[in-house]
Amino acid sequence: MSVERVVLAFAGSVILASLLLAHYVSADWLWLTAFVGANLLQSSFTGFCPLAKILKAMGLQAGCAFQ
Repeated sequence: MSVERVVLAFAGSVILASLLLAHYVSADWLWLTAFVGANLLQSSFTGFCPLAKILKAMGLQAGCAFQ
């Protein structure tokens, strides 16, 4: 898997998990959803994604988005 696919899968998983937690535990978990969304938005403009940097350091192949 490329870095981009892992980033998208991780972001989607965290968003779904935080929505479930907000529904069943506390609405405060929606802040996690907002954080992930803000991070995705800023990385679309700047090209900087902390998770992508970590994954590249672990040896995953980068695609064209996070070079």
